[in-house]
Amino acid sequence: MQFEVRALSPDNRLQTLLVEAVDALAARKSVEAKNLRIVTVRSRGHARSGGARGNFSLVMFSQELLSLLEAGLSLVEALEGLIEKETTPVSRSVMEALNARIREGSKLSDAVAAQPEFFPPLFIGIVRAAERTSDLAQALRRYIDYQTRLDMVRSKIISATIYPAVLFSVGGLVGLFLMTYVVPKFAAVYKDSGREMPLMSRLLLSWGELLGQHTLLVGIVMLGVVSGLVWMVRRNSREGRWAQLAKKIPGIGERARILELSRLYLTLGMLLDGGIPIVMAMEMVETSVSAETRFKLKGACAQISSGESLSQAFEQHDLSTPIALRMLRVGERSGQLGAMLMRSANFYEGESARWIERFSKVFEPALMAMIGGVIGVIIVLLYMPIFDLAGSLQ
Repeated sequence: MQFEVRALSPDNRLQTLLVEAVDALAARKSVEAKNLRIVTVRSRGHARSGGARGNFSLVMFSQELLSLLEAGLSLVEALEGLIEKETTPVSRSVMEALNARIREGSKLSDAVAAQPEFFPPLFIGIVRAAERTSDLAQALRRYIDYQTRLDMVRSKIISATIYPAVLFSVGGLVGLFLMTYVVPKFAAVYKDSGREMPLMSRLLLSWGELLGQHTLLVGIVMLGVVSGLVWMVRRNSREGRWAQLAKKIPGIGERARILELSRLYLTLGMLLDGGIPIVMAMEMVETSVSAETRFKLKGACAQISSGESLSQAFEQHDLSTPIALRMLRVGERSGQLGAMLMRSANFYEGESARWIERFSKVFEPALMAMIGGVIGVIIVLLYMPIFDLAGSLQ
């Protein structure tokens, strides 16, 4: 793998080096051996690492490792067993790199930190905290539970959007077929009749003729629109902008904010339960929230560092809700802040799941009625001249 390393020379000149290494830690060591002080280390394949990471399931790896550790195997034996059964080249190379570093004497946290493209900061922090208490199994159990709950919320949101997306696509294709094929046929018939048509019917037929004459151009434009939408979805998913966009939609913005806060509470609660200090935990969760929330989180972190309580900092930076604020205060008094954060997350996850279900039940019929109405209007406008003709014949 190739890494781009920016480093300072002994005379404080900034240099950019391209280094071939197994991982980021190896690249760092090779540059430090040249008496250079490292500023940043970045993988040249970072933009493509999403595809590679897709072949390595961190949740599955955690579940399998947990099962072997609970069966009484040591960490090295468990990793060797996973390597032997693994057939995917990417997953196998990741585990071989972990095993090699642990055999050299590195801690598991350092070994996973050397492969940031496969192990997020949250996982690294959980493992590092577990090494202090020598309870890696419990840390893996927490991470699996955390990721499973996030996946459940994500799957509910995705399943709630699939049917409306399919319905909208089919309705759009039907409308496009009517306007580019059926309407031009009717227009040719009505022109030969020589009868005066209603204004709306004339407008519809004019649009139909225009689209029918430029069917190829319409197809290219539609293909471009679809490609643009796919690109936008992928970009927003990769950069985590969906939460920020959803917050601007009336009626949905507040619910999107609560969903993001519940994820924040769940992550923070899990880290605090694992023994990680609160300031360090807040710095670790910054990568899992939107840019707006990240800015608020930094302000809250600065206030906590200066001596204020978590509940006060969250209240002042709009990172709390009335119920969560009460729970945080109870957690601060009882010394169970992590547990109270997780309870807040549980409360809002259940509430959000019920809201998503109600929203789907209302939105899907409304969308179906709207699409049916548009298609119905097109058909009625097409047949209005025929109705007029039938009335005159009678």
